[in-house]
Amino acid sequence: MATLKVGLLFGGCSGEHEVSIVSAQAIARGLQANADKYEMLPFYIDKQGGWFGGAEAQRVLDTAQPLAADSEPQRWVFPLEAAQVEVWFPILHGPNGEDGTVQGLLQLMQVPYVGSGVLASAVGMDKLAMKMAFATAGLPQVKYKAVTRAQVWSDPCVFTKLCDQLEAELGYPCFVKPANLGSSVGIAKVRTRVELEAALDSAASYDRRIIVEAGVVAREVECAVLGNDRPKASVVGEITYDSDFYDYETKYTEGRADLWIPAELPDTVTETIQSMAVEAALTLDLAGLARVDFFYVEATGEVLINEVNTLPGFTATSMYPQLWAATGVPFPELVDRLVQLALARLTTHG
Repeated sequence: MATLKVGLLFGGCSGEHEVSIVSAQAIARGLQANADKYEMLPFYIDKQGGWFGGAEAQRVLDTAQPLAADSEPQRWVFPLEAAQVEVWFPILHGPNGEDGTVQGLLQLMQVPYVGSGVLASAVGMDKLAMKMAFATAGLPQVKYKAVTRAQVWSDPCVFTKLCDQLEAELGYPCFVKPANLGSSVGIAKVRTRVELEAALDSAASYDRRIIVEAGVVAREVECAVLGNDRPKASVVGEITYDSDFYDYETKYTEGRADLWIPAELPDTVTETIQSMAVEAALTLDLAGLARVDFFYVEATGEVLINEVNTLPGFTATSMYPQLWAATGVPFPELVDRLVQLALARLTTHG
């Protein structure tokens, strides 16, 4: 039986470039474990947007070392091997990879690809659009306010009024986040007016759209979703850490955070989280895979949805594959299922 050529697409123009390479290494091993069904073709996008295939992409995959920057990058010049790809497996985390941009390109290629489509990816990446969609679906969330760069970088009178409003409606502590960055980049926890003003200015340097959320005393739990039109939810996991919040350094420094799978929760709470994870996936029309993050407020029993991640970390120690392993889907089978879901979606959605 002929093997299917899978284009493994990794790297990308985002701050999560290195994480993408490590995720791709794990997926490559998963595809190798299914060598009777799939032939993996590596494709690397460098930090300037240049595409590389063949030996150059394989070298990055083998060494986890990004290629040196080219003074004149060959953007959107595709390697010849790209024409052979029968299904794409993009594992590009963050902007320019998880936000619908690459998905649109793959859609134009008319080749199936793993993961959500253009709209779902874009809405899943933009925290404000995502929260508005969840609100429409009636999914409970923490209180939040939308802020624009124009408001932050306006005259002092407008900025002062904005800060007054945020203090009155959300209080302290609160979190200031760029709407379109992943991996906790640009996020700040603030407790005073001075910290709020500095955090808004910082977030505005990353994005035109900003979200400010009320702080909540809660456990941080996550659920993985797998499927297209009838997604299934995994067991629930919990993240614990000693830092002030789950920032970039805590997330990607070994030993700074602990994952508990399955999380020790009442059965009713676990079932609520799983049900809400599936509802979130259907609300955004997600496909293939997603990780849905929640707050569990133990004092009141509330479960609040935080966000979705349409292309979650996929390293061997990442939460998404670990959740499915604990649910009875080992890593090689998970990779196989995702490729098959990509093929199935092509036949059902055109």
